[in-house]
Amino acid sequence: MKPYLDSLRRVCSVFWKLGRQARRTKFFFLFSQLPAGVALIFRLNVLFSGRASATGFYLFTNIIMFFYLQMIILVLALFYGTSVCSEEVEGRTLPYLTTRPLPKSAIVLGKYAAYTAIAAGMTALGLILSFLVLNFGDFSGRAALALARYLGVLVFGLVSYGALFTFLGSALKRSVFFGLLFSFGWENVIQYFPGSTQRLAIAHYLKSFLPAPPSGRFAFLTFRLEPTPPGLSLLILGLVTLACLALAGLVFSKKEYILED
Repeated sequence: MKPYLDSLRRVCSVFWKLGRQARRTKFFFLFSQLPAGVALIFRLNVLFSGRASATGFYLFTNIIMFFYLQMIILVLALFYGTSVCSEEVEGRTLPYLTTRPLPKSAIVLGKYAAYTAIAAGMTALGLILSFLVLNFGDFSGRAALALARYLGVLVFGLVSYGALFTFLGSALKRSVFFGLLFSFGWENVIQYFPGSTQRLAIAHYLKSFLPAPPSGRFAFLTFRLEPTPPGLSLLILGLVTLACLALAGLVFSKKEYILED
Protein backbone atom coordinates (compact mmCIF):
# COMPACT_ATOMS: atom_id res chain seq x y z
CA MET A 1 0.00 0.00 0.00
CA LYS A 2 2.78 2.45 0.87
CA PRO A 3 4.55 2.08 -2.53
CA TYR A 4 1.22 2.78 -4.26
CA LEU A 5 0.61 5.89 -2.14
CA ASP A 6 4.16 7.06 -2.82
CA SER A 7 3.54 6.67 -6.56
CA LEU A 8 0.27 8.56 -6.22
CA ARG A 9 1.98 11.39 -4.36
CA ARG A 10 4.80 11.64 -6.92
CA VAL A 11 2.39 11.79 -9.86
CA CYS A 12 0.23 14.37 -8.10
CA SER A 13 3.25 16.54 -7.27
CA VAL A 14 4.60 16.48 -10.83
CA PHE A 15 1.28 17.30 -12.52
CA TRP A 16 0.42 19.91 -9.90
CA LYS A 17 3.52 21.83 -10.99
CA LEU A 18 2.97 21.19 -14.70
CA GLY A 19 -0.72 22.03 -14.48
CA ARG A 20 -0.09 25.39 -12.80
CA GLN A 21 2.38 26.35 -15.55
CA ALA A 22 0.18 25.24 -18.46
CA ARG A 23 -1.14 27.88 -20.84
CA ARG A 24 -4.73 26.70 -20.45
CA THR A 25 -4.53 27.30 -16.69
CA LYS A 26 -4.07 31.02 -17.33
CA PHE A 27 -7.21 31.04 -19.47
CA PHE A 28 -9.24 29.04 -16.95
CA PHE A 29 -7.99 31.27 -14.15
CA LEU A 30 -9.39 34.34 -15.89
CA PHE A 31 -12.58 32.43 -16.70
CA SER A 32 -13.05 31.41 -13.06
CA GLN A 33 -12.68 35.04 -11.93
CA LEU A 34 -15.48 36.36 -14.18
CA PRO A 35 -18.06 36.35 -11.34
CA ALA A 36 -15.70 38.52 -9.28
CA GLY A 37 -15.74 41.02 -12.14
CA VAL A 38 -19.54 40.88 -12.23
CA ALA A 39 -19.63 41.43 -8.46
CA LEU A 40 -17.34 44.46 -8.81
CA ILE A 41 -19.62 45.98 -11.46
CA PHE A 42 -22.64 45.54 -9.17
CA ARG A 43 -20.74 47.09 -6.28
CA LEU A 44 -19.55 50.07 -8.29
CA ASN A 45 -23.06 50.61 -9.60
CA VAL A 46 -24.38 50.77 -6.04
CA LEU A 47 -21.63 53.18 -4.96
CA PHE A 48 -22.14 55.61 -7.83
CA SER A 49 -25.92 55.43 -8.05
CA GLY A 50 -26.53 55.38 -4.31
CA ARG A 51 -29.31 52.83 -4.77
CA ALA A 52 -29.20 49.13 -3.94
CA SER A 53 -31.90 47.01 -5.58
CA ALA A 54 -30.83 43.95 -3.54
CA THR A 55 -28.45 43.11 -0.71
CA GLY A 56 -24.95 41.91 -1.45
CA PHE A 57 -25.65 38.54 0.12
CA TYR A 58 -28.75 38.04 -2.03
CA LEU A 59 -26.79 38.86 -5.19
CA PHE A 60 -24.04 36.49 -4.10
CA THR A 61 -26.35 33.53 -3.48
CA ASN A 62 -28.54 34.02 -6.55
CA ILE A 63 -26.17 35.30 -9.23
CA ILE A 64 -22.58 34.50 -8.28
CA MET A 65 -23.40 31.01 -7.03
CA PHE A 66 -25.49 30.41 -10.14
CA PHE A 67 -22.49 31.21 -12.33
CA TYR A 68 -20.23 28.89 -10.37
CA LEU A 69 -22.61 25.99 -9.81
CA GLN A 70 -24.29 25.95 -13.21
CA MET A 71 -21.37 26.84 -15.46
CA ILE A 72 -17.87 27.41 -14.10
CA ILE A 73 -17.29 24.21 -12.10
CA LEU A 74 -18.80 22.20 -14.96
CA VAL A 75 -16.39 23.70 -17.49
CA LEU A 76 -13.36 23.35 -15.20
CA ALA A 77 -14.20 19.76 -14.24
CA LEU A 78 -14.92 18.84 -17.86
CA PHE A 79 -11.71 20.11 -19.42
CA TYR A 80 -9.42 19.13 -16.57
CA GLY A 81 -11.12 15.76 -16.01
CA THR A 82 -11.17 14.62 -19.64
CA SER A 83 -7.57 15.75 -20.11
CA VAL A 84 -6.29 13.36 -17.42
CA CYS A 85 -6.09 10.61 -20.04
CA SER A 86 -6.80 12.27 -23.37
CA GLU A 87 -3.92 14.76 -23.23
CA GLU A 88 -1.44 11.88 -22.99
CA VAL A 89 -2.99 10.19 -26.02
CA GLU A 90 -3.31 13.36 -28.11
CA GLY A 91 0.14 14.59 -27.09
CA ARG A 92 1.65 11.16 -27.87
CA THR A 93 3.30 11.10 -24.44
CA LEU A 94 1.42 8.03 -23.24
CA PRO A 95 4.23 5.52 -23.99
CA TYR A 96 6.74 7.58 -21.98
CA LEU A 97 4.38 7.84 -19.03
CA THR A 98 3.23 4.22 -18.92
CA THR A 99 6.74 2.76 -19.24
CA ARG A 100 7.72 4.26 -15.91
CA PRO A 101 7.57 1.94 -12.88
CA LEU A 102 4.24 3.35 -11.73
CA PRO A 103 0.84 1.64 -11.46
CA LYS A 104 -1.38 2.95 -14.27
CA SER A 105 -4.24 3.58 -11.87
CA ALA A 106 -1.92 5.72 -9.73
CA ILE A 107 -1.20 7.86 -12.79
CA VAL A 108 -4.91 8.50 -13.30
CA LEU A 109 -5.65 9.19 -9.63
CA GLY A 110 -2.57 11.37 -9.18
CA LYS A 111 -3.37 13.53 -12.20
CA TYR A 112 -7.01 13.74 -11.16
CA ALA A 113 -6.02 14.90 -7.67
CA ALA A 114 -3.60 17.51 -9.05
CA TYR A 115 -6.01 18.94 -11.59
CA THR A 116 -8.92 18.96 -9.14
CA ALA A 117 -6.78 20.86 -6.63
CA ILE A 118 -5.86 23.45 -9.27
CA ALA A 119 -9.51 23.91 -10.27
CA ALA A 120 -10.60 24.11 -6.62
CA GLY A 121 -7.98 26.77 -5.89
CA MET A 122 -9.11 28.97 -8.78
CA THR A 123 -12.77 28.53 -7.83
CA ALA A 124 -12.15 29.31 -4.17
CA LEU A 125 -10.26 32.51 -5.01
CA GLY A 126 -12.99 33.78 -7.31
CA LEU A 127 -15.78 32.91 -4.89
CA ILE A 128 -14.08 34.58 -1.92
CA LEU A 129 -13.28 37.72 -3.92
CA SER A 130 -16.89 37.91 -5.14
CA PHE A 131 -18.20 37.52 -1.61
CA LEU A 132 -15.88 40.17 -0.16
CA VAL A 133 -16.71 42.66 -2.91
CA LEU A 134 -20.47 42.27 -2.52
CA ASN A 135 -20.44 42.17 1.28
CA PHE A 136 -17.77 44.77 1.98
CA GLY A 137 -18.57 46.48 5.28
CA ASP A 138 -21.24 43.94 6.15
CA PHE A 139 -19.13 40.91 7.05
CA SER A 140 -20.04 38.77 10.09
CA GLY A 141 -19.40 35.34 11.56
CA ARG A 142 -22.69 34.12 10.12
CA ALA A 143 -21.67 35.34 6.67
CA ALA A 144 -18.32 33.54 7.01
CA LEU A 145 -20.10 30.27 7.80
CA ALA A 146 -22.36 30.74 4.79
CA LEU A 147 -19.34 31.38 2.56
CA ALA A 148 -17.66 28.20 3.84
CA ARG A 149 -20.83 26.24 3.11
CA TYR A 150 -21.10 27.52 -0.46
CA LEU A 151 -17.40 26.91 -1.05
CA GLY A 152 -17.77 23.34 0.22
CA VAL A 153 -20.62 22.74 -2.24
CA LEU A 154 -18.48 23.89 -5.15
CA VAL A 155 -15.53 21.73 -4.07
CA PHE A 156 -17.85 18.71 -3.80
CA GLY A 157 -19.02 19.54 -7.30
CA LEU A 158 -15.50 19.69 -8.73
CA VAL A 159 -14.60 16.39 -7.06
CA SER A 160 -17.73 14.60 -8.31
CA TYR A 161 -17.88 16.04 -11.82
CA GLY A 162 -14.11 15.71 -12.19
CA ALA A 163 -14.27 12.00 -11.38
CA LEU A 164 -17.08 11.46 -13.88
CA PHE A 165 -15.26 13.32 -16.65
CA THR A 166 -12.01 11.53 -15.86
CA PHE A 167 -13.84 8.27 -16.52
CA LEU A 168 -15.32 9.64 -19.76
CA GLY A 169 -11.87 10.80 -20.85
CA SER A 170 -10.40 7.35 -20.28
CA ALA A 171 -13.23 5.46 -22.00
CA LEU A 172 -14.43 7.65 -24.89
CA LYS A 173 -12.62 9.17 -27.82
CA ARG A 174 -14.75 12.33 -28.06
CA SER A 175 -15.14 12.74 -24.34
CA VAL A 176 -15.34 16.54 -24.39
CA PHE A 177 -18.30 16.45 -26.77
CA PHE A 178 -20.19 13.94 -24.65
CA GLY A 179 -19.21 15.85 -21.52
CA LEU A 180 -20.67 19.05 -22.95
CA LEU A 181 -23.90 17.25 -23.80
CA PHE A 182 -24.09 15.92 -20.26
CA SER A 183 -23.15 19.20 -18.57
CA PHE A 184 -25.27 21.69 -20.46
CA GLY A 185 -27.95 19.28 -21.63
CA TRP A 186 -28.80 16.67 -19.06
CA GLU A 187 -27.52 18.36 -15.89
CA ASN A 188 -29.02 21.76 -16.69
CA VAL A 189 -32.45 20.35 -17.57
CA ILE A 190 -33.18 17.28 -15.47
CA GLN A 191 -32.50 19.03 -12.15
CA TYR A 192 -35.61 21.19 -12.63
CA PHE A 193 -37.96 18.25 -13.24
CA PRO A 194 -40.36 17.68 -10.36
CA GLY A 195 -40.30 14.47 -8.32
CA SER A 196 -37.65 11.78 -8.20
CA THR A 197 -36.41 12.45 -11.75
CA GLN A 198 -34.25 15.36 -10.55
CA ARG A 199 -32.27 12.91 -8.41
CA LEU A 200 -30.62 11.61 -11.58
CA ALA A 201 -28.49 14.77 -11.71
CA ILE A 202 -25.34 15.40 -9.67
CA ALA A 203 -26.43 19.02 -9.35
CA HIS A 204 -29.47 17.92 -7.34
CA TYR A 205 -27.30 16.53 -4.55
CA LEU A 206 -25.06 19.59 -4.58
CA LYS A 207 -28.06 21.90 -4.26
CA SER A 208 -29.37 19.79 -1.39
CA PHE A 209 -26.55 21.26 0.74
CA LEU A 210 -27.68 24.82 0.04
CA PRO A 211 -29.72 26.62 2.71
CA ALA A 212 -33.42 27.05 1.99
CA PRO A 213 -34.31 30.58 0.86
CA PRO A 214 -36.33 32.76 3.23
CA SER A 215 -40.08 32.34 2.96
CA GLY A 216 -41.56 34.24 0.06
CA ARG A 217 -38.20 34.91 -1.61
CA PHE A 218 -37.46 33.44 -5.03
CA ALA A 219 -34.12 31.71 -5.45
CA PHE A 220 -33.37 30.31 -8.89
CA LEU A 221 -30.83 27.76 -7.66
CA THR A 222 -33.46 26.10 -5.48
CA PHE A 223 -36.32 26.43 -7.98
CA ARG A 224 -38.38 23.19 -7.94
CA LEU A 225 -35.76 21.61 -5.68
CA GLU A 226 -36.99 18.72 -3.55
CA PRO A 227 -33.80 18.29 -1.49
CA THR A 228 -32.29 15.01 -0.46
CA PRO A 229 -31.04 14.86 3.18
CA PRO A 230 -27.43 16.15 3.37
CA GLY A 231 -26.08 12.87 4.77
CA LEU A 232 -27.58 10.84 1.94
CA SER A 233 -26.45 13.43 -0.61
CA LEU A 234 -22.87 13.19 0.65
CA LEU A 235 -23.02 9.39 0.50
CA ILE A 236 -24.31 9.38 -3.08
CA LEU A 237 -21.73 11.93 -4.26
CA GLY A 238 -19.01 9.87 -2.58
CA LEU A 239 -20.18 6.66 -4.23
CA VAL A 240 -20.38 8.33 -7.65
CA THR A 241 -16.85 9.72 -7.22
CA LEU A 242 -15.33 6.43 -6.06
CA ALA A 243 -17.10 4.40 -8.76
CA CYS A 244 -16.02 6.75 -11.55
CA LEU A 245 -12.40 6.87 -10.36
CA ALA A 246 -12.27 3.08 -9.99
CA LEU A 247 -13.66 2.66 -13.52
CA ALA A 248 -11.25 5.27 -14.90
CA GLY A 249 -8.27 3.50 -13.32
CA LEU A 250 -9.49 0.12 -14.61
CA VAL A 251 -10.08 1.36 -18.15
CA PHE A 252 -6.73 3.16 -18.30
CA SER A 253 -4.96 0.03 -17.05
CA LYS A 254 -6.64 -2.36 -19.50
CA LYS A 255 -7.41 -0.33 -22.62
CA GLU A 256 -5.07 -0.25 -25.58
CA TYR A 257 -4.96 3.36 -26.74
CA ILE A 258 -4.25 4.04 -30.43
CA LEU A 259 -1.95 7.02 -31.03
CA GLU A 260 -3.05 8.73 -34.24
CA ASP A 261 -0.68 10.61 -36.53
